[in-house]
Amino acid sequence: MTTIGTWNLQNLFRPGGGSGSPGDQDAYRAKLAALARTITGLDPDVLAIQEVGDPDALQDLITRLDGTWHTALADPDGRGIRVGVLSRRPMTVVEQVRAFPDLLDPVQVDDDGTAISELGRPALRVRVPGETGIDVISVHLKSKLLTFPGGRFNPRDEDERARYAVYALHRRAAEAAGVRSYATGLLDDHGRQRPVVVAGDLNDEAQAATTQILLGPPGSEIGTAGYDQPDDGDGARLWNLAALVPEPERYSRIYRGRRELIDHLLVSHVLRDAVTAVTTGQIDLPSITDNPVAQRDHPGSDHRPVIATLTP
Repeated sequence: MTTIGTWNLQNLFRPGGGSGSPGDQDAYRAKLAALARTITGLDPDVLAIQEVGDPDALQDLITRLDGTWHTALADPDGRGIRVGVLSRRPMTVVEQVRAFPDLLDPVQVDDDGTAISELGRPALRVRVPGETGIDVISVHLKSKLLTFPGGRFNPRDEDERARYAVYALHRRAAEAAGVRSYATGLLDDHGRQRPVVVAGDLNDEAQAATTQILLGPPGSEIGTAGYDQPDDGDGARLWNLAALVPEPERYSRIYRGRRELIDHLLVSHVLRDAVTAVTTGQIDLPSITDNPVAQRDHPGSDHRPVIATLTP
């Protein structure tokens, strides 16, 4: 049995270390204790993580966990946060994922015309050994929470809000396409034999167009009539496990009082039937607004983890 999950740790900085970091040592210790309590309770073998700001803060967290843990981290983005992976087993391959797909033009991200031609936050692919080895890609796509010039969280007017929403959407779609292109190469149409997991904060729900990009060939999604019927797309397809989360706990964030499942686990064909349970941890969450630092001293995270149990 293997347990794989994903969790956005929400601004894991030491106090004073970056935007959204805890205000003091007491708040920091409370945050670490809450994160450690959840990870210990869920007992994952592999955990894709997001919003790691300070690698030393991650080590502070690991010292509060039982057993031996191995870590890998990607490079940080402009805000100083990055994705990573925690694993109880040593990781034999570690590789960053940056590129947009070939032929995709750079994407405009602000009113000044700034354009990016690769993922704003690199994804991270690791291989975790086992009977066959599982490739896990930890991902954090562009946020739906918008930031405006000067670091503002509120727009000057509705036209500015609409423009920046489009910039964010275009960037998130391009980043999803980049991760999908990398996963396509990794699968190489051998998803019936190759265990691959895309795990992370996709910043949108299961039916969103950006999330759907990651699935690959259409058809046979969980819950559809063709789910258990083989077809030509199975070698390249990824299955989102969102539908297997029990409905009462099918959310990973609360935004303005609305429950949203924006953190996802997607698996290749060989792992699809091995999934025996998926949970979001059943932990309490605060309701957030458009100001991402308003909950900086709330213990734990403003996201729930998503954890899947796989039994061969």
